[in-house]
Amino acid sequence: MSASQPENRLKRYCDLKTYWRNRFGCTVYKLPVDAGFTCPNRDGSRGTGGCTYCDGRGSRLRREGPLPSVSEQIRRGREFYRNRKGAKKFIAYFQTFTNTYAPCDRLKRLYDEALAQEDVIGLSVGTRPDCVPDDVLDLLKGYARNAHVWLEYGLQSISDTTLLRINRGHTAAEFLDAVKRAADENLLICTHIIVGLPGETPEDVLGTAQTLASLPIAGIKIHSLLVLEGTSLGEEYQKGGFSLWSQEEYVRTVCDVLEILPPEMVIQRLTADGYADIYLAPAWATNKMVVLNAIDREMERRDARQGCRYRQKTGREPGTSFP
Repeated sequence: MSASQPENRLKRYCDLKTYWRNRFGCTVYKLPVDAGFTCPNRDGSRGTGGCTYCDGRGSRLRREGPLPSVSEQIRRGREFYRNRKGAKKFIAYFQTFTNTYAPCDRLKRLYDEALAQEDVIGLSVGTRPDCVPDDVLDLLKGYARNAHVWLEYGLQSISDTTLLRINRGHTAAEFLDAVKRAADENLLICTHIIVGLPGETPEDVLGTAQTLASLPIAGIKIHSLLVLEGTSLGEEYQKGGFSLWSQEEYVRTVCDVLEILPPEMVIQRLTADGYADIYLAPAWATNKMVVLNAIDREMERRDARQGCRYRQKTGREPGTSFP
């Protein structure tokens, strides 16, 4: 389903904050939840070692000791944003590792607990495209009839060559199948991509974006590649195995991506950050606001807006919603 609310924009793209203010009349805050999941690309189900860029430590909360309950994590986050921002509405964001990687009855207990908390209006569930059996998708579609629900698929690239190189443990075909099976009039799909992956060119990134533009996807998170100590990617980088993109290359490519995405697709993120204690490179990505401001300036320089070069191969006109 399309989010389909590009009106009242302050930016040249459909940012998440504006989308939520248009839809709910206030800023909505995501409350990160670590429910103790692991990943099939770590436990041997699909692979071991995880993705090459992932340090495998999980959330800070996990490293501090036994995890608090879902309700306690939400309570803490809710009080923080209420006190600091006067927040009124919240999304429970199941963020750490693969948050559909459990039997459906356990998932239901966790999601029910989150949705039962005061002022929580919905869920955002981060997962992999190879971890969404039909019963889990049916569960999420059921919630989406009465709550605001995002299903976030980590993809990173549509290239199978790249997916193999970064040890994702799934294929592009599995992603396409997962999107097809999740497509629903209420459930909102968000996809994560990484710009600057080893071996990829700007043209490769645009190929990924063009594929996403043709699918029933409501949102996207665009991450800059981060190199972290203790990862196989970090080891490869320190041995000179690949070069990182400059900030200028990253900004130009992100703006190219924005131009070809549907104008109503919600841009949930345009850069990324990593843990400072293990951060290796690139130096320019450590200041998110500098990067975001550079993207805004480049869009202004081009006099471009999200979707200005959007073309849907199936014939769907720009600005219309998926059925």
